[in-house]
Formats: sequence, structure tokens, C-alpha cells
Amino acid sequence: MANVHDHATTLHDFDDAWAEPRPGSQVRAIRRAAERLRERFASGPRTVAVRTLDLATLPYPSRFAFQGAALSPAPFVVMTHRAMLVQFLRNGELKTLLFNPTDVVAARETPYFSRLRSTLPEMAERLVARVEAPIDEQLRALGLRVEDIDYIAYDHFHTQDLRPILGTTDGRYRARFPNAQLLAPSVEWDTWDDLHPMQRAWFVSAGRDHVAMDNVILTRTDLQLGDGVLLLRTPGHTLGNQTLFVATDSGVWGTSENGTCVDNYSPHESQIPGLAMSARNLDLDVLLNANTPELASRQYASMILEKALVDRVKRAPGFVQMFASSEVTPNRIAPGLAPTILHGSLSSGVLSTGSRGLPKRSVG
Repeated sequence: MANVHDHATTLHDFDDAWAEPRPGSQVRAIRRAAERLRERFASGPRTVAVRTLDLATLPYPSRFAFQGAALSPAPFVVMTHRAMLVQFLRNGELKTLLFNPTDVVAARETPYFSRLRSTLPEMAERLVARVEAPIDEQLRALGLRVEDIDYIAYDHFHTQDLRPILGTTDGRYRARFPNAQLLAPSVEWDTWDDLHPMQRAWFVSAGRDHVAMDNVILTRTDLQLGDGVLLLRTPGHTLGNQTLFVATDSGVWGTSENGTCVDNYSPHESQIPGLAMSARNLDLDVLLNANTPELASRQYASMILEKALVDRVKRAPGFVQMFASSEVTPNRIAPGLAPTILHGSLSSGVLSTGSRGLPKRSVG
């Protein structure tokens, strides 16, 4: 198993805040620490390039997506799940990270979605459940190979099956990304085979069986992966939830599934019926993606961290540049539940197609 210190710089900006035992004090301490880190991060070096890659659309209960606040008869929203490709420099060397490269076919074995498929009418499933081109094809279209990926990470391990991604020691799976190291929070890795009842429906139980540990870097703290790239602990949605932050030409962005769209982070500005009223009545600054509520106060603090660290949307300053890794997108089956602002995609910088070291050739 690789040593994390060979691949990233550890950060300790939030250690004291996360150690605060009182939830109210913790939220305030997290906000202050995020604001201090933001000053340093936003004024520092930027990533080389960032792209989002659409992977699939899927139905998701609206009561989870907006913490039960949305006033709509629609039982489901439709979300678009995306990976994020990030190129950055670490000590002058080009590195490529792929964040959330979900194996969409394997993810169907997630108990919740497996059961949902058995109850949804076939026509309704065809309407909302769409799979995009395989991620290796999308990389080739950008001039990259699967061998060019240095690091893989996930915001959390809900729905993930790592066996086809990393390969297995029993020979059943070959690694899709043969040169990639997985950055995996140890707290979530260690609890995968002994899940809380509220988590069981969302994990592929065999999703890490026989994965080669030579390809896994277990992490325990916040990380700066390189110029313009942070991977920070944001626990709550899961124990080991983490958020990727990137400094780009359009400002600081974050991506996670703590929220399902920008409205979760700015409910008072939301045009989705019910969100602003609920946030006012409950005196809340954010609304959770609430399918796993056992650590809700920590997830709330994590969303405050995210909101304080990223930039505001320039065309709509009431909203922030938090890009949900599974973003609610407009669909006719979910009337009234379209996000007030839709990010849709993120493209920044010029991708390098040099497989290692400094860039050799660039594509827009």
C-alpha cells in the first residue's frame, strides 16, 4: 500500500474544528477555518485543466434530494451523474486525477437502485435512466488514454464497485486504469463490510472484495494534491465523505454529493417551491442531500465548509460554485423541481495529452 505523503501534502486547517464536540460551535469553527483557507487557496496557483464527463442519468427520490422541503407531487427528480477530470502540477510534474469514475453498469447492483428497477415501470425507467459513452471513450475523445490517469478518488463510496476500476487479485477483473492510485478515506474503507443499517441500501456490498491494495492509498486527513487541487474531509453524508476543490480561471469550484444542486446551498434564493419557506421556518442556511441522515449535523457543517471555500456564481451571486457530482437536472417527470441555476458542465484550461511529465501536446 502506497504512502500518502509521497503523493500529497497533508493539511491541518480543520483539525481543531472537527474535534469540537459541540455541534453549534463546530459549525462556526468550520466556517472560520474555511474562510481562512479560502484566502490562501484562491490566491494561489491554478489547475492546468478541468473537464466534467457525463456518465448517466438516474431517478432519485425528491424527498432525499431537498431534505423533504420541496413542494411537488413528483416522487422523483432526475440527476445527471458526472466524473471530473483534473490536470495539475505537483512539484512541476503533470498529474491527472479522475474524480468519481463510476462504473455505471456495476453500480446497478446497489440495493436501493436494484429494488427500484424492479418496481419502476419499464417505460419510466427508459425515460430517465440513460447511460452515456463509456468513460474510456470520453477520455480518448479528449486525447487521453486510461493509462494517463495517475489518481482516482470518489466523494464517497455509495453505489461504487471498485473491482472493474482497480482490478482484483483473484483475476476476475483487470484494472480499467492500470497506472492509477485510489485515494480512499480509511474510515470509510474500514467500515464498508460492517455498515450502519441506514447505509446498507446504498453500498455495493462486494464492491471492494479482492481489490489489490498496492493500488490503494488510505487517507486520514485533508490533502493538497498539487497546484490548485484540494481533497478535504466533509463527513456526514458518509463517514469518509470528501470534497474536491479546484482553483480555475473561473474561480474556486467544489464537487461532492452533499447537495444535489445549487439550491441546496442557497435555499433562501431558490425558486423551487418550498425550499425558501422551509429554510426560513427552520432557520437553515443549507438543505442536505438527506438519504443517509444518521450524521446530519456533520453533513450540515461540511456543506458550510464547502459554501465558504468556493466562489459565487458570477451570473447569479446568490448561488455558489458547488457542482453536485449528481446534479438535479430538468425533466418532465419532475415538474417544479428544476434547479434555479444549472451548472451542467465545467471546462477550464487546456488539457495536456502528454502521458507523463510535462505537457507534450495540448487540446482545447
